[in-house]
Amino acid sequence: MKVLIIEDELALGKSIAAYLQAENYTCELAPDRKTALEKVESFDYDCILLDISLPDGNGLYVLQALKENNKTDGVIIISARDSIDDRIKGLQLGADDYLVKPFHLSELSARIAAVIRRRRFSGSNLLEAEELTINTQARTVLVNDVPVELTRTEYDLLLYLFSNRNRVVSKHAIAEHLSADGEGLFDNYDFIYAHMKNLRRKLVNAGWTDRIKAVYGMGYKMEIP
Repeated sequence: MKVLIIEDELALGKSIAAYLQAENYTCELAPDRKTALEKVESFDYDCILLDISLPDGNGLYVLQALKENNKTDGVIIISARDSIDDRIKGLQLGADDYLVKPFHLSELSARIAAVIRRRRFSGSNLLEAEELTINTQARTVLVNDVPVELTRTEYDLLLYLFSNRNRVVSKHAIAEHLSADGEGLFDNYDFIYAHMKNLRRKLVNAGWTDRIKAVYGMGYKMEIP
């Protein structure tokens, strides 16, 4: 899962990123509104952590930009401001949650997980499709109740395909999702082919009916009845 941290306090931003990376999130940092706007216009995120007190303007403009562009990224405002007016304005503009500084990183992680569950998976930790079961909290995958050992990248790829089931996902979108700050966005997508091949092989060997289809010239589609 990909998280954008919009925070001008560099030490705090790095601390949040380090904690979340240990929780298996992919993190990107934006220290100001200009950088944040460039990122949200170019990429999609599972959750955005938004400090509204930024050096080059109010962070609520980022929320407004998401709304105007019909983006569905989850947003948690993290701010030292604790006024009811700030909370109401942020929530009215589409934020999912509001967390006042200082906060415990464990609480932040729990709130991020809750936002992603609501946004992507209708509030459930358990994703099921016939013989396939994904537990997003435990980060486990079962086929016919038998555990399947996946690498972190393979798991992230499976979860991304599942969250976009029955839709074609481009190879570029997959590369962007699996990479941090654009790393891995190469002229060819050999690394995607390799991870996709390994993922499908492991699932099929465990008894899964392969429902990941390559769509020529476009990308991949997980077909779930």
